[in-house]
Amino acid sequence: MKIEQIYTECLAEASYFIESNGEAVIIDPIRETQPYLDKLEKEGAVLKYIFETHFHADFVSGHLDLSKKTGAPIIFGPNSNPDFDVNQKEDGDILSVGKVKFKVLHTPGHTLESSCYLLMDEADKETAIFTGDTLFIGDVGRPDLAINNGLTKEDLAKKMYHSLRTKIMVLPDDVTVYPAHGAGSACGKNMSSETYDSLGNQKRNNYALRADMTETEFVEEVLDGIAPAPGYFSLNAMLNKSGYDSITEVVQKGLTPLTVSDFEKLGGQEDVIIIDTRHQNDFHKGFVPGSLFFGLNGTFAPWVGSVLKDVKTKIVFIADDGKEEEVVTRLARVGFDNVLGYLEGGIEAWRNENKDLDQIESVDSDGLAHKMAAEDVALIDVRKPGENETSSVENVENYPLDFISDNIAELDKSKKYYIHCRSGYRSMIYASMLRKHGFPTPVDVAGGFNALSQHEGFKIVNGASCSLS
Repeated sequence: MKIEQIYTECLAEASYFIESNGEAVIIDPIRETQPYLDKLEKEGAVLKYIFETHFHADFVSGHLDLSKKTGAPIIFGPNSNPDFDVNQKEDGDILSVGKVKFKVLHTPGHTLESSCYLLMDEADKETAIFTGDTLFIGDVGRPDLAINNGLTKEDLAKKMYHSLRTKIMVLPDDVTVYPAHGAGSACGKNMSSETYDSLGNQKRNNYALRADMTETEFVEEVLDGIAPAPGYFSLNAMLNKSGYDSITEVVQKGLTPLTVSDFEKLGGQEDVIIIDTRHQNDFHKGFVPGSLFFGLNGTFAPWVGSVLKDVKTKIVFIADDGKEEEVVTRLARVGFDNVLGYLEGGIEAWRNENKDLDQIESVDSDGLAHKMAAEDVALIDVRKPGENETSSVENVENYPLDFISDNIAELDKSKKYYIHCRSGYRSMIYASMLRKHGFPTPVDVAGGFNALSQHEGFKIVNGASCSLS
């Protein structure tokens, strides 16, 4: 038997490849299928099943394309009822794969159809559990993402409480927990950077698995501090439930090279967004006017989804040479399939035709300290509320990038804003949004809070400053 975790850092997502005696299962695959097909060929294995733990909200799963290419059936648990053919299993059903078995455990809470898959080895020993978004390392899944079910988040939290205690916590301590996400995912609030652990350790260390915890305490603690879900989550969940176009077709369409003239015409249309995927250090020095920064070097696709929200948004993009396919693929992972093409020749092609370039001013911590000593500076923190509450620059207000669509209306267009995040990625996104919306040239604070907290010119306080959303 072989268990392999396949971790996609930019989504903080784990899919799984399990093989036994020439048969394999893939659990929660991401959208591009070729890496799984390559793995099957390398292992000399036939894909017997594709297991889905639930309708994912933070990415488009690869179950449909993978099933079409391999003939393997898609397995969901109870209450799924998608708009395509699946093999829907019931709680307690057993599926054999080679010399091992999987038991379906229906664990509603994160969503109504959420199910875990308990792996029993060749000797029928309960060995591992693949928990999807029901149980993370250090956390549990948020209960406010289920689509069209008529239940409140409190109702789902109660269901999760009982699912955990009747289906998972009763298992042996030496069972290994393999979740669908790690730290950085918006599907939970307190996930560990570890991507698997023993169930025994989780019983001792995960706040949501305390043995003496009441249902009321569980509901209060699980719901406390949950930020609003990113706007694209519900749209991704619907795609996973209703179906989507082949990623091969999506990538082919998105890889349309555009001349400077064609790019300018498309980018000038009101319903088309220009995104620039270069590094922030290159972007701020010169970019196509109206472009939004989303660098490939960061958590690219989730931030595109969080800021733009609508997966049907028409997009043209600028990338470093050779990165075009990566851009289109990573956008497709979160359902942004309406990519019209890219600027052939990149930003240099734009420069070579003497087209106008815009800039974002950048200042380091020394420069900002001198500026603030001489005049009143409008400095804002665009980190998440929890980051700001933990530690912040004194008297600096918090306007999280997560909620920019709402909080940008609270800002004053007559002011020149200095913007910081933790290290400089999110602040450049925020600055590009301000610039696109007609604010005077915003200033990015290079190095972000990491640099400011090490500079003697800034007073750092623990606890929240004024946090606005």
